[in-house]
Amino acid sequence: MKISQKIEQAQKDDRIWWSFEYFPPRTAQGLQNLLDRIERMRALGPEFIDITWNAGGRTSDLTSEMVKTCQGLIGMETCMHLTCTNMPKEKVDIALREAKQHGCRNILALRGDPPAGADAWEAVEGGFMHGIDLVRHIHSQYADYFDIAVAGFPQHQLLPPKERDQEMRWLKEKVDEGVDFIFTQMFYDVDIFIDWVKAVRAAGITVPIVPGIMPIQTWNGFQRATQLAKTIIPKPYMDALEPYKNNDEKVREIGTRLVADMCRRIIREDIGIKGLHFYTMNLERGTKMLLEELNFVPRVETIKPFPWRQSLTPNRRQETIRPIFWANRTKSYLSRTENWDEYPNGRFGDSRSPAYGELDGYGVWIKQTKEEAQRLWGYPTTIEEVALLFSRFCTSDLSALPWSDQAPASETKTISRQLAKMNKYGFFTINSQPAVNGARSDDKIFGWGPSNGYVYQKAYLEFFVSPELLTLLLPQIERDPQITYYAINKRGDLKTNTHSEGPNAVTWGVFSGKEIIQPTIVEAVSFMAWKDEAFELGYHWANVYEPTSPSRRLVHDMMDSFFLVNVVHNDFKDPEAIFLPFFKVGGEHGLRVEQPTSVANGR
Repeated sequence: MKISQKIEQAQKDDRIWWSFEYFPPRTAQGLQNLLDRIERMRALGPEFIDITWNAGGRTSDLTSEMVKTCQGLIGMETCMHLTCTNMPKEKVDIALREAKQHGCRNILALRGDPPAGADAWEAVEGGFMHGIDLVRHIHSQYADYFDIAVAGFPQHQLLPPKERDQEMRWLKEKVDEGVDFIFTQMFYDVDIFIDWVKAVRAAGITVPIVPGIMPIQTWNGFQRATQLAKTIIPKPYMDALEPYKNNDEKVREIGTRLVADMCRRIIREDIGIKGLHFYTMNLERGTKMLLEELNFVPRVETIKPFPWRQSLTPNRRQETIRPIFWANRTKSYLSRTENWDEYPNGRFGDSRSPAYGELDGYGVWIKQTKEEAQRLWGYPTTIEEVALLFSRFCTSDLSALPWSDQAPASETKTISRQLAKMNKYGFFTINSQPAVNGARSDDKIFGWGPSNGYVYQKAYLEFFVSPELLTLLLPQIERDPQITYYAINKRGDLKTNTHSEGPNAVTWGVFSGKEIIQPTIVEAVSFMAWKDEAFELGYHWANVYEPTSPSRRLVHDMMDSFFLVNVVHNDFKDPEAIFLPFFKVGGEHGLRVEQPTSVANGR
């Protein structure tokens, strides 16, 4: 059934409706779990769902497979995203043909972002240049078989008048080519959205507008998502959320109320909108809480905060992670792992989680423009200059790196001296956490989760390093039986001293009346998936410089040859032990970097 028909019927019934967006996970286990999650979230009553198409089409096969499963097996009306990026006409035609075969009647047509590693968008040979070209092509091949949606951007309302009016004309041109409805980008400033809707209507665009709503899941996720999309955050949001940024459960609770108030305003306003499209980020709890806050679904009281549910996939029934616990429960490991992503404070999540993967399911990009990046990181031409950049970030003298959009977290500052020293030796850290032995959950530096609990974590380091320095480091690491590591280069050559295929929990919390929560883990499958993103960010950094410049060549060569390494010290009672191998090897064989006088004096 077409979505436009569903919207029309809801209007006739004078009822509020909602829908969910998901993105294809990066791993096979994540896909299995997401399909289980989609089936479970069906009980929340979405009118339809939509599945994203990765920038560059890297997950296009997964998108098509998910559409097939959701339409055929789960039985949910599905909208499939389709982009122009890296998509010649032949691939577009295959995607459309498969969508029709799967019973899909709805397409979101997008130009898409530049492909991975490119610093500018270009149409591929035989491809399409603009979203409007894709709209025209779909109609030329399938007439009115598909409902076609396009994207709308409420913050265009804040552009200079000439640019704003041009964007509106382009939107009107697309709609006039046969667009049936509009999905908007996420937003939190409801006044901007309402003004934009009124401007759209004034421009003669009458098709339904479906507002994109992003539940606030965690403080870090909220910050990253809004920075990536350059979303304006109203001051009341920051005032309400920031005091609790170390307590993700509280952030989710407050964020749910704030977003619910925004949704009520949209529905109450006289702009003809009675439907909401939730960007779930493949997570269940935040969306469910928001629907309950809005009284859109019956509230269900549960004894445990995390519901358990048996897997529908045969191979998942064989998985075990806590055998003793398994023996006393009738529910399966799927429900145990489904909630590991509910406190995603760390870099790594569980690869089995359907939320594991890109931040938004659309691709990986550095936050900065070329000009901002050049101003921030300068024009390094030697490896020592790169080392100094990383070292300065660790001491908060530099506000961001390609792998870190924000300044170091409070807990990172407790080991900033050690990290700065490591980086000057040539171990370029992009993520870390100190060892913690039973800090209170309300601790202002290390705390997270509900009150009156205790949190623990193993020391963790993630860094880029030259193959020569890595060769000297590994024998030192392997002398300490408490250290485990993974090292991998761009080609996928993996080195490790662990033979366990299971996850290594590096953060856990003990709370009153709750089972132990393990939100942050390290495992081989996760690391293999993350490494593509990590190296890709490095290439994006290289691309902010001119093609033949020494700076681009230096950073590009680093990404071509360096290894990405993660190290865990499993004795969480010894906070300094993880650094000893680095200081020994670095002191004898590492780089020699001196702090420039201007930087040392703070000028």
